[in-house]
Amino acid sequence: MIDREQVRKVAHLARLDITAEEEEQFTTQLNSILDYFEQLSELDTDNVQPTTRAIETSNITRPDRLEPFPNKKDLIQSAPEPDGEYFRVPKIMASDES
Repeated sequence: MIDREQVRKVAHLARLDITAEEEEQFTTQLNSILDYFEQLSELDTDNVQPTTRAIETSNITRPDRLEPFPNKKDLIQSAPEPDGEYFRVPKIMASDES
């Protein structure tokens, strides 16, 4: 069971400024969560394989294939700052070399 003093301590450690009403609300919510975990711990899970999801899913993606753009010249010309056959983009990494 979590009491308001423990909620206050955790809020202090997390640098959260919570009101007295929020302390009461969080105390109730955290105790509900812990009660639920206690219910879960009563289940026999010895023969249950660990999973990452409750439902089996699969990611459907297309394979990556290199396909040249048919109008490369038009594409480069439509760029805000074309540079020959390349796109000029803003520098995102600084270097110590000047």
